Amino acid sequence: MSPETRLVRLITVKLIPFLILLYLIAYIDRSAVGFAKLHMGADIGLGDAAYGMGAGLFFIGYFLFEIPSNLMLDRFGARRWFARILFTWGLMTMGMAWVDSPSGFYAMRFLLGAAEAGFFPGVLYYITQWYPVRHRGKILGLFILSQPIAMMVTGPLSGLLLGLDGLNGLHGWQWLFLAIGAPAVLLAWPTLRILPDRPDQVGWLSVEEKAWLLGELEKDRHEYGQTRHENPLHALKDKRVLLLALLFLPVTLSIYGLGLWLPTIVHQFGGSVLTTGFVSAVPYIFGIVGLLIVPRSSDRLNDRYGHLAALHGLGACAMFFSAWLGAPVLQLAALSLVAFSLYSITAVFWTLPGRFFSGASAAACIALINSFGNLGGYLGPFAIGALKEYTGNLASGLYFLSAVLCFGLLLTGIVYQRLERRPAQQRPAPLGGV
Repeated sequence: MSPETRLVRLITVKLIPFLILLYLIAYIDRSAVGFAKLHMGADIGLGDAAYGMGAGLFFIGYFLFEIPSNLMLDRFGARRWFARILFTWGLMTMGMAWVDSPSGFYAMRFLLGAAEAGFFPGVLYYITQWYPVRHRGKILGLFILSQPIAMMVTGPLSGLLLGLDGLNGLHGWQWLFLAIGAPAVLLAWPTLRILPDRPDQVGWLSVEEKAWLLGELEKDRHEYGQTRHENPLHALKDKRVLLLALLFLPVTLSIYGLGLWLPTIVHQFGGSVLTTGFVSAVPYIFGIVGLLIVPRSSDRLNDRYGHLAALHGLGACAMFFSAWLGAPVLQLAALSLVAFSLYSITAVFWTLPGRFFSGASAAACIALINSFGNLGGYLGPFAIGALKEYTGNLASGLYFLSAVLCFGLLLTGIVYQRLERRPAQQRPAPLGGV
């Protein structure tokens, strides 16, 4: 094993498992509402369109507070800011247990988005401070494993918690919100104790290793022409940021549109709520497979846009067939291919912003890209809910998502033509001269 490989592995072991745990809690938190909807809708008078709107309002709050949050992270450091985010979003999630009307549902979803704003893009920015560009694909793939794992866990867990209906006078969906909010509150203190802010603060890296890592990050800044604006907010006017934000929108719209309605789709196959929970986990197994394979392939071949184009095409076709096919088994197979594509797209896409920006500019641009993309988290659930109410079935919403991914395929080609006009890369020097 080369010194470089050993160092990257050490950093990964020290940081990534804990970050995966934190994002696992975050993603369970934001996705469990799809299962809560199966029961809470009747209890608080929440229709399909109202649920879609309320589920999406999370992302409006996220959108409005994400850029300020990432800039605060750059100012105060990762461990303090992540701990603050965990504590406040955990309290907001537990507060969802006391919602008693559609308007209360809207308000709490918005506040939850505001509380959690900046966590995901903050971790993406944090990773750019620890890994050279050539290693980020597989690292992002490992981190984003949290998403499909969370969706696998959420289904069975939600089914079990919804089964507590009536315990101590609470509905099952109330127990669900209380149970998934508490871990975020409890993990705030360990985050303050465990997570380092920067490589130069840790004792588990030698002086030589710290110098090599900082040198490689500096080489990336020159090799990729990374920009550092004097005022990081100027990054928000950079055409590269706007193009990448537009490219990210179709995948988030599809992931959240599908994810927040998947329990409803699977429930239509027949079976109990608990069965729905377990069957809903199946597509995310394929999402995990994609994250273990595709980002590594992208790193090895140094190819981002070709992988993105192929994945958008596969996802669009699979989404179309998930609506067109009538047999539940075939629908589930198509949805599994959709999950494989969407999560792989996410990991490969997030290698792009760090190639163009560094420092506080990277924090601002990653936040803008993610906040704009997260508008898809509002549009996706809302559009599917509205289409379902208008047409009487969910197939129309899935056809809509297929068209969205076709648009993403077109955007991939446009972004490649606009942004990838630079000299061929030079091979970086390995650690220890090996």
